[in-house]
Amino acid sequence: MKAFTRLDGRAAPLQLANVDTDQIIPAQFLKTVEREGLSKGLFFALRFDDQGGVRPEFVLNKPEYKGASILIAGDNFGCGSSREHAPWALMDFGITCVISSSFADIFKNNCLNNGLLPVILKPEEVEALMDEAKGGNHVFTVDLESQTVTAPSGAKFHFDIDPDRKDKLMKGLDAIGETLQHAGDIDLYESKRALSTPWMEA
Repeated sequence: MKAFTRLDGRAAPLQLANVDTDQIIPAQFLKTVEREGLSKGLFFALRFDDQGGVRPEFVLNKPEYKGASILIAGDNFGCGSSREHAPWALMDFGITCVISSSFADIFKNNCLNNGLLPVILKPEEVEALMDEAKGGNHVFTVDLESQTVTAPSGAKFHFDIDPDRKDKLMKGLDAIGETLQHAGDIDLYESKRALSTPWMEA
């Protein structure tokens, strides 16, 4: 998992509340366990019409938000079913931080487990960031070390995060990576077990 320390990037304002995981990545794109290629299904019904044509009014289809790495979303983002493909699709599209006033717990945990940073701010702070994101050609800074989001105007907002989650994100440790930190102890245990119970190694 790639470490998350500081992100300087363009932010796209998604002024919709209660965006569920089926809107983020519809069920027809869940047939794979591969993380790459899921960006084509991200916000599919919002990005494309029934004929597959691009909806120019959708924020991520607007040229000024091309390459956005931060999504500023409405309240209760990521509600609905617990599909891990949702953060995968966001990250495959290039979005590595989502800012909202609240997230569904399962979605938030899936984000943290995959290296995507969910930032919770007060509703009025989210609204202020959305206002500054209009136009698209502005750089926002998300600094995990200081736990701050800095808008183009210089306005700075502090967010909270569990210290253990913060440490894992900054070190780029998923569940496997965390386990491998104890590889030496695991090898020692397996060596001792092989000597004490050799029949188990057969």
